Amino acid sequence: MKRHTIALFGEAEKGQLRTPHHLETLPQVVHVLGHPPEDSEGLFFAIQAILYNRNVIFFRVESEGLSEKDYWAGCQYLKTAPPISALCMPGMSQEMILLEVDKICDIHKSILITSQKDLYDHLTSQSVRRVH
Repeated sequence: MKRHTIALFGEAEKGQLRTPHHLETLPQVVHVLGHPPEDSEGLFFAIQAILYNRNVIFFRVESEGLSEKDYWAGCQYLKTAPPISALCMPGMSQEMILLEVDKICDIHKSILITSQKDLYDHLTSQSVRRVH
């Protein structure tokens, strides 16, 4: 049975920036990426995905939600990558990157995984732009 793949962006103790790290097991996560920095969510989502029997493509970013170059590089890779079932970018609220993610989700017929906080931030920022 083929396992679904989730693409994730997040901070990590080690691992090359702007590089797709293909992970299938928890020991691989620790060996390749190390431990998560404080207040980081990307590795948490990666561990959850693996525990739910999913493969992970992890893109290490310098700072979750802020490192535009890291996110753009990952997005370029995902446009031509093998199919992904979902995409997760904790902390990301930059509209241009989210528009690009929407295109990637359309290409792969995948979903965007978000936290309650990120969804709230996105929805409230959208409503502010519509009013003005």
